[in-house]
Amino acid sequence: MQTSKYLLANERDALWGLTVSTVGYEEIAPGESYPTKGHADGYYFNVEKGRILNEYQLLYNPEGEGVFSTTHCGERRLKPGDMFLLFPGEWHTYHPLQNVGWKSYWIGFRGRNMDDRVRAGFLSPEKPVYHVGYSSVIEELYRSAYKQAVEEAAYSQQVMAGLVNHLIGMMYSLERNIELSKNQQQVDMINRARLRIRQSLESDLTIQHVAEEMGVSYSNFRKLFKEFTGLSPATYQQELRLQRAKELLSTTDLTVKEIAYRLNFESPDYFSAKFKSKMGCKPSEIKQR
Repeated sequence: MQTSKYLLANERDALWGLTVSTVGYEEIAPGESYPTKGHADGYYFNVEKGRILNEYQLLYNPEGEGVFSTTHCGERRLKPGDMFLLFPGEWHTYHPLQNVGWKSYWIGFRGRNMDDRVRAGFLSPEKPVYHVGYSSVIEELYRSAYKQAVEEAAYSQQVMAGLVNHLIGMMYSLERNIELSKNQQQVDMINRARLRIRQSLESDLTIQHVAEEMGVSYSNFRKLFKEFTGLSPATYQQELRLQRAKELLSTTDLTVKEIAYRLNFESPDYFSAKFKSKMGCKPSEIKQR
């Protein structure tokens, strides 16, 4: 069983940053031939020869198993709960295991939003497979995209672009959290450390002290903290202090100097420079407002 929809996007849609070209779902029973019929020109492919697309495609297999090969990563086994990303210009091929079959969703798209993520290193042809497990949210996002494609209402491209971005964010986040949660002790430690930092913004607590309280070396603590949060602990602490400073500037009669020292910045000038860099305006401008 296979259902699919192919779409057109105009020049105005492209300015949105991402446009969708195809969305669909297929269910391949054990022993059923693959690929299924009904694909548009440029999408149907010979499994042995593979193909090259001029767009990205994101596929999700909630059930079944298969094999996936690309130029950059070679051959990979696909397990239930895997998502895999196809890149424009990258040779690839994939198919379900003959004796197992699979259920698979896909959505094809292109645009500078994705190009920027690849250039920034968030996504790479060297790592096209993400294990996210079973997710009813991801299935519903694909179903919503297919419904939008079938209805083809005005500005549906913008709605589908949002759904693609949600899918990519879910894929990226779910896999990272699955990996991080394999060591629950580390997860608990970072959560305790974040709470400790958040509750001590107006004290002279240092990150070295936090690491000591957690019972780990500073270098190991910093590495784990950044892996989990995306920020170094010092940056995390400073950005929370700047948020607290904005709150104090807006809701109290404290001077800029008093707030700087209350939040343990080195000096009012240093505080003002950091505040302007983060918030885009001087602390004194917040007070004036």
